[in-house]
Amino acid sequence: MYAVKTKKELGWVKSIFFSYLLITLVHLSANAQTTKYTISGTLKDKKTGETVIGGIVQIAELKGVGASTNEYGFYSITLVQGKYTVVVASLGYKKITKQIDLDKNISLNLSLEEDAAILAEVEVLSEKQDDRVTNAQAGVEKLDVKEIAKIPVFAGEKDIIKTLQLTPGIKSGGDGNAGFFVRGGAADQNLILLDEAPVYNASHLLGFFSTFNSDAIKDVTVYKGGMPSQYGGRLSSVLDVKMNDGNDQKYHVGGGIGLIASRLFVEGPIVKDRGSFIITGRRTYADIFLKATEDFKDASLYFYDLNLKANYRINDKNRIFVSGYFGKDKLGLSTFGLDWGNSTGTIRWNSIINPKLFSNTSFIYSNFNYNIFIKSGETDIAIKSKIRDFNLKQDFTYVFNPRSSLRFGFNSIHHTVTPGQIESNDASQNFAKLQDRYGLENALYLSHDWKPTQKLSIIYGVRLTSFGALGEGNFYTYDKEGKATDTTYYGTNKIVKNYINLEPRLSASYLLGKTNSLKAGYARNVQNLHLISNSTASTPTDLWILSSKNVKPEISDQISLGYYQNFKDNQYEFSSEIYYKDMQNQIDYKNGANTRANDKIEAELLFGKGRAYGIEFFLKKKYGKFNGWIGYTLSRTEKQINGINNGDWYAAKQDRTHDISVVGIYDLNKKWSFSASWVFNTGNAVTFPSGKYMVDGQTQYLYTERNGYRMPNYHRLDVGVTWFKKKTEKFESSWNFSCNNAYGRENAWIINFRQNENDPSKTEAVQTSLFRWVPSVTYNFKF
Repeated sequence: MYAVKTKKELGWVKSIFFSYLLITLVHLSANAQTTKYTISGTLKDKKTGETVIGGIVQIAELKGVGASTNEYGFYSITLVQGKYTVVVASLGYKKITKQIDLDKNISLNLSLEEDAAILAEVEVLSEKQDDRVTNAQAGVEKLDVKEIAKIPVFAGEKDIIKTLQLTPGIKSGGDGNAGFFVRGGAADQNLILLDEAPVYNASHLLGFFSTFNSDAIKDVTVYKGGMPSQYGGRLSSVLDVKMNDGNDQKYHVGGGIGLIASRLFVEGPIVKDRGSFIITGRRTYADIFLKATEDFKDASLYFYDLNLKANYRINDKNRIFVSGYFGKDKLGLSTFGLDWGNSTGTIRWNSIINPKLFSNTSFIYSNFNYNIFIKSGETDIAIKSKIRDFNLKQDFTYVFNPRSSLRFGFNSIHHTVTPGQIESNDASQNFAKLQDRYGLENALYLSHDWKPTQKLSIIYGVRLTSFGALGEGNFYTYDKEGKATDTTYYGTNKIVKNYINLEPRLSASYLLGKTNSLKAGYARNVQNLHLISNSTASTPTDLWILSSKNVKPEISDQISLGYYQNFKDNQYEFSSEIYYKDMQNQIDYKNGANTRANDKIEAELLFGKGRAYGIEFFLKKKYGKFNGWIGYTLSRTEKQINGINNGDWYAAKQDRTHDISVVGIYDLNKKWSFSASWVFNTGNAVTFPSGKYMVDGQTQYLYTERNGYRMPNYHRLDVGVTWFKKKTEKFESSWNFSCNNAYGRENAWIINFRQNENDPSKTEAVQTSLFRWVPSVTYNFKF
């Protein structure tokens, strides 16, 4: 379904939406009882005051009855009146046991104390350890921030995106790119959130680093299968990153000093036990060294980022959060340069309306700008682009009982896109003014998390989205050849085109035994913001456009089926998922498209369909001195677009047949930890010339098949060693030594073609590689 245009279609949408609602209400009314009371509260870390995400609260007398804390540390359990034993546990914390007499609603806020020895108490955390098996949500990966610190990455900088790319189904954009592909989706089809704010380009220095400073990060979750209905706007995945709240007990300072970049953080209480703050900063200093050289003293080569967050607990039921991120890159010489940067801000209000109803209200700002600067003599030329969002989000969670909870709310986003305006200080150069484009994206969503039996868990929901392309500006109508046949002017905030889509979501798990399960899922996703790129993955100069009269929303339907198992006392976990994704309204360029400073860019585009399918395998050892994982993905991603390759199916740029990752971490003792990772993947699909011809003595290349060739296969070994030099109550420090690309593989970054100097009749391919070896040393500290 592309857009709702008729009463019949609108009636179909309403019938599905209200069918979901009716099923939910029937289930809830059947389970309603008047003799129940609720235990609710928040779990937090006793030492830092940080809320604990995913902590387990169990009722000892009732097998399988309990709850896990949400992303804000809140839990709620409704039970029949009586006396109970409440057991609270979370990985890395001491168990807490409380006796309660439930004859009224009880608020039970608890602080958990760290305990490194808790890993030995496997039975206490069995439900948490089995979560990957029992959780109804398929295709979910959660990263342990402490584990990330041990994995070797480029220049010794801990990087959540690079770590995610070591898991099956999530593929790297390649050297020099922080973009990633999830189950065949393009780089722009991933929704990247930092404290709920969208991040449009999550890379520094053309992808060698990501925008996420690990010192600021608390929790990382990626949904690569059927994402829950509270998420939307992208086809392939959601990367949900939560920032640390800051220590509300004591002040701390920490950071790291490396060969390329250094970082620093400060955190502490605003008012002890009520509010806290954290400020983290990071900057590279390659430009400082360049200034010492004669050839590059005027060059710019650096990035910085700054994370800030503060929170204050008004009372036991209300809490305010304010967070922001500011980052910028600058690369260039005296005659050419580019810069890009993200700015985000989130104001969030958590409210416990009653013991069963939790509310989160967020006002979110996001801005991504990217600029190119060219200097020729006295003439300065700038190409400026940006995306700016204002976002209001209201989210409710209602917990009926330990087996049933409802999540619902709405989301409204106003987009402004500036598509690459050219400006110059030379009045004689008359560049056409490109129009800003505006859009309003609204969504209502409803999701029911239901466990009808001990073995069966279901999450089903629906998301109803509306996108309106808005004026002010001229909008064009094109014929089949891409020529403008009509121009219509729309005033400010006038609706140019409106699309309404229904996005059903379903995910379920069925326990085959105590430690294994089957999972299945279906999800429809809709995307109204599109990245137009000739490169394999995202770069700062790519062009973003909104859905319009000519560009329809992209739509995907994904089905998946998976098998999950834990074994050897939950030390090992295995999973395998097979998926198929059908994609509508996929976009690609025409051959020879004019993409820069083009007010009629839509005339340069072609539209068609896509498909992605594959199977993923994942084996992980979680505990002990030696741990790590092996991931393998076998997949295919294709497009079929009229006007490209004679209308035949062809490989998408991000198509890779094989993708393998092996990660190992060995903790020799409390002082030394060794790690290594090895990756292999099939080369990206790429368009190379198939022949050549001469025009006025100049060689011209002939291109016949889009993405008909392959880059060479890619493989690389990274190794690292961490020496934990000192750890006391007041001070801790460590040294990290690593080497990226340890055996010096010269992987292809770019392949160009040129005439052979000795024989002009011959053409030779020239491979450019980036770095052969990248050793690094980083000193980390905290006091």
